[in-house]
Amino acid sequence: MKVTGLIVEYNPFHNGHLYHLQESRSSTNADIIICVMSGYFLQRGEPALVSRRTRTKMALAGGADIVVELPYAYSVQHASLFSRGAVAVLEAMGADTVVFGSEHGKITPFLELDSFLMDHQAQYESHIQSFVKQGMSYPRASSAAFSQLNPGHDLPDISQPNNILGYNYVKAIRELKAKIKPATIKRIGAGYHEKEKNSQSIASATGIRHELIEKQNHLEAVADTMPSSSFDQLKEDQDHQPDFFHWNLYYPFLQANLLTASPSRLRGIYEAEEGLENRFISQAKQHSSFTAFIEAVKTKRYTWTRLQRLATHILTDSDKELMLKVLQAHKLESIRLLGMNENGQKYLSLARKEMEIPLATKMNRKKGPQAVLDEKAALAYFLPLPPSKRIQRYKEEYSLPPVRFASKEDRFLSN
Repeated sequence: MKVTGLIVEYNPFHNGHLYHLQESRSSTNADIIICVMSGYFLQRGEPALVSRRTRTKMALAGGADIVVELPYAYSVQHASLFSRGAVAVLEAMGADTVVFGSEHGKITPFLELDSFLMDHQAQYESHIQSFVKQGMSYPRASSAAFSQLNPGHDLPDISQPNNILGYNYVKAIRELKAKIKPATIKRIGAGYHEKEKNSQSIASATGIRHELIEKQNHLEAVADTMPSSSFDQLKEDQDHQPDFFHWNLYYPFLQANLLTASPSRLRGIYEAEEGLENRFISQAKQHSSFTAFIEAVKTKRYTWTRLQRLATHILTDSDKELMLKVLQAHKLESIRLLGMNENGQKYLSLARKEMEIPLATKMNRKKGPQAVLDEKAALAYFLPLPPSKRIQRYKEEYSLPPVRFASKEDRFLSN
């Protein structure tokens, strides 16, 4: 049985994701597609547009066989740790191949890139530190340092976001000594960060969110960019919760934390470094929206994404000690099963007997550091809801069984 893994956020699941999923199944001749999906907060420090349960339904309706969660400790991280956690999950689930989308589109150059950077590691890191000292952000410094090494034209351009992730997936496989093999499919349609929607039916998730949140357009404005099943799920979600989740809804809670917590407490939050907590406190006293707040805090050295991740960790009260316990354990506590179809259920009935890491379907009463962080993220995610609904939605996320999808009947067997 051939098992292919995908590392996803599906924020939301759109036509480009459908293309990636279908091409991944076809190119690897996969019997099973496993998606490891970020939960409530995402790699760039953003809240997911809709809950993980809704996005799980989108994935299953789009052709995934199994959806599991990438723990919070890895989902809101820079590319290296994000990739390491996701690859570890897929390896534990028995995936043979991980397929990622990239601007480059061919896997051999990524393997060559990994070898090249290993051979030039000391020089590369030295260049990075030099550029950081000049005031560059880490991503810009990394790109500039790479150029300084004169890599040639055949290696992937690691200034491109999906190429960066692709390189880190390959690197994680090597460092973890994983059996899983990497493969890539060339991205088509809109660019990763492209905001404006055009006539293409394949838009970026960033562009879709821009239409729905910043432009405040109705769902119909993005209907042609996603499968009808995704559109239906968004519509159903909006019927129960009029506002999609986005940072401005969370800002009052972030602001309250910043204005009431002691500086020493904030210094203990993961990614609070070099006095950033003081900049956060200062600007929280002056700005009434998250966008204005981040714009005021942002510098050449600290990117919007870097600051959003810190803001997320403050919102979820994710302290350094707890986070480092997870990251330094070098082993997952458990893997949370979010959903499956009939094929996925058959695979799991066999695979879980061989798995060394427990497959969880509900919150464990004995929570280790990984589960504590996941629970904090879940509680924080529903803060923008009316008080009467916050705990209800949190309880539903953890008390309802994994989503089950009957592929042949095209319907969900659980809510």
